Amino acid sequence: MQPIIQVSRLNKVYKGGFQALDNINLEIEPAEILALLGPNGAGKTTLISTICGIIDPSSGSITVDGRDIISGYRHTREMIGLVPQELTTDAFETVWDTVSFSRGLFGKKPDPEYIEKILKDLSLWEKKDNKMMELSGGMKRRVLIAKALSHEPKILFLDEPTAGVDVELRQDMWQLVKRLRESGVTIILTTHYIEEAEAIADRIGVIKNGQLILVEEKVALMSKLGKKQLQLELKQSLTTVPLELNAFELCLKDNGRRLVYTYDATLEHTGIAALMQKLSDAGIQFKDLKTDQSSLEDIFVSLVKEAK
Repeated sequence: MQPIIQVSRLNKVYKGGFQALDNINLEIEPAEILALLGPNGAGKTTLISTICGIIDPSSGSITVDGRDIISGYRHTREMIGLVPQELTTDAFETVWDTVSFSRGLFGKKPDPEYIEKILKDLSLWEKKDNKMMELSGGMKRRVLIAKALSHEPKILFLDEPTAGVDVELRQDMWQLVKRLRESGVTIILTTHYIEEAEAIADRIGVIKNGQLILVEEKVALMSKLGKKQLQLELKQSLTTVPLELNAFELCLKDNGRRLVYTYDATLEHTGIAALMQKLSDAGIQFKDLKTDQSSLEDIFVSLVKEAK
């Protein structure tokens, strides 16, 4: 299957020499959800703005639906809907008018039924006659999504879509994103919320200093890089880890009441059996144990540190 978006050797260097994007290569498949993670200033917004044709690349190529974004601008732009970070809307327009106007900008014929469906999907129908200035920040962000969907794009970019949005609205947006993907829409989102990527993304991309560190399927990423921890609740607290256990690189927590062993679950020999024997030999007893999988947040922090 041909990628719906293909980015090859993409660079963006601003006047003054700042390199915002550094040799980015990326392929995005139709109807997938790709989450781009990275700290502030990593290049996430620059990347999606360049794909959308808002920022000119310094070098490299980008195709959307097999068309170059420069020579085939009209076709590629019609394919894309963009929800920016900034809440920029006409304060005196109604919700209905601003979404309908956005559809008209792409030369689409009026379709009140489609606009009604979008507004209902985004829980905006009761606000359709309200002026933008009367809406909360969360509702304004929903209107931005409605505007981006107004011309029925096949690709939707969401730049920090749930920033400043309460938990309930965030959950609603996640459900909308999943429904859009099921209808065949490709979705690329940037986010600071690790749980957002973990909840809805098919693949995760990590950007640091303008470089795409990796792009990996979420499940494979967590399997490959996620560590497991064996946590032992001790019958008697320890002040230090006995010297004979140093090889296991154990960590004491909760004022010596909990012993933590981190291991790679993909290895044939995890060392757990040897650890248990050593604990018995040392006379260390425990009353409970459990294992925990590293979260996506743990993995993300580790990757960013490695890229420094």
